[in-house]
Amino acid sequence: MEFFKQATPEERRIYYKEEWDINQVPEFILDQLENREFGFDHFGRGPNDRYKTFNSPEYLKRFLRSKTPFAAYCSVAFYEKPRKRDGWIKAELVFDVDAKDIPIRTCNCDNVCEICLNEAKEIVGNIIDTLKSDLGLKNIHLSYSGRGYHIRVLDESVMELDSDVRSQILKYVVGADVPNEKYENRDQIYTLRHYSIPFGYPKVFTDRIKYSILHLTEDSKIEGVSKNLLNKTLENRKSIENDQWGLFLNKLDPNHPKTGARNYNKLIKSISSLNMSLVDGKVSIDLKRILRLPSSLHSKVSMRCTEVKNIETFDPLKDAVPKFVWERKD
Repeated sequence: MEFFKQATPEERRIYYKEEWDINQVPEFILDQLENREFGFDHFGRGPNDRYKTFNSPEYLKRFLRSKTPFAAYCSVAFYEKPRKRDGWIKAELVFDVDAKDIPIRTCNCDNVCEICLNEAKEIVGNIIDTLKSDLGLKNIHLSYSGRGYHIRVLDESVMELDSDVRSQILKYVVGADVPNEKYENRDQIYTLRHYSIPFGYPKVFTDRIKYSILHLTEDSKIEGVSKNLLNKTLENRKSIENDQWGLFLNKLDPNHPKTGARNYNKLIKSISSLNMSLVDGKVSIDLKRILRLPSSLHSKVSMRCTEVKNIETFDPLKDAVPKFVWERKD
């Protein structure tokens, strides 16, 4: 059986009429359902059926059962008048990690596979840990989107933040900003409590840089990093794995310490820029974004968008595969 094949119209019909259940839609979406905008893609060309609203779960159920859409979406924002996207009230803080778009993947697949899906899950777990430990956020929900994951934060302390502050939070949690830069909204964003390595970097930044370096391959292309520096990094990254950052720096050019330091700074800055691509930044700063509706079908890959209750045990190739996929005759 082959995963990630596009669902046929008949398979969509079978899914929504026989397998899908309104109770699979998470409570955090059904709460204040009437304040969210819904969008649909009926032909596989993008969500062009927008500004839909549903006053009750029953109306949403009837719509999905009758239309069996190619894709279904709901807004991260709450509106007074969602049909017009008017009277914006607040919006979830969202982090979108798509396995096919991870800048450093150890697989060579054309779309997504078990390897890059596991890497996406690892990135998501790291981000959630940072949101909880460094920012003190608690109302965090995770959904498998079909080819990656959506982290959706509903703490009231972040839902009214503007795009600029959301952008700074994003850069912090993915390790995309070299520390010691000034933030106008620093007090709104975080309080650093953990520092690591001799260079005074916050632990979260160190961890993100470490993750990316340990996942580099000989084929990795990083803007600002020469092939020679990449090779030296690969040769000596065992030191980083053991958190011996000073030793790693010295090994970049043992005969010329100043050159080694310059290479180290160049590598750190380049990796921090690369880390920005771990998450789709446009989604995080968009106050009116729509995301795939958990429980709906991602028809392009025949996977169920699924709320993830336990990230440690969740396996998309078991827990998000519709029944009709198992029954296919290839």
